[in-house]
Amino acid sequence: MPTELSSKHATADDIPVLVALVNSAYRGEASTQGWTTEAHLLDGQRTDAAALLDLLAAPKATILQCAAPTGQLLGSVYLHPEPDGVLYMGMLSVAPKQQGQGIGKYLLEAAEAYAHQNACSRIRITVISVRTELLAWYERHGYRRTGATEAFPTDTRFGIPRQPLELLVLEKQLAR
Repeated sequence: MPTELSSKHATADDIPVLVALVNSAYRGEASTQGWTTEAHLLDGQRTDAAALLDLLAAPKATILQCAAPTGQLLGSVYLHPEPDGVLYMGMLSVAPKQQGQGIGKYLLEAAEAYAHQNACSRIRITVISVRTELLAWYERHGYRRTGATEAFPTDTRFGIPRQPLELLVLEKQLAR
């Protein structure tokens, strides 16, 4: 893992670069350069500026950005403490050409730190059920399937499925 990474909380000014990062990590031709692509499952974009601004508007929610020493944005993750002591983590994104270098793990560790700062004892995520390699990655990092599922969003602003999809709910219990 790169040792000189830095992180900061996103502001509205960061939205354009975050939209570009997230979409490049999951959709389109650029995403196929990394292993997190969903381009074979969904057409269209992963997110847009309005959606990211809505996410940031939630109380205590943040998008944590990870940058190289040069300031280049390498990754990001959405974090939102929920009332039940759970931190919801979503949209973990790493630039396709930077994947496999520990940036995702760095963001997972930053999410755990944010969870502790907000008195959360668990982290909850959702993953598309057919993303076996991504499910395995999260499981290697301590996340466990809860048995719960969620319907895949029907809002086409976030992609147009090429096949029926559902989301699996995973959680990680945090050490105190």
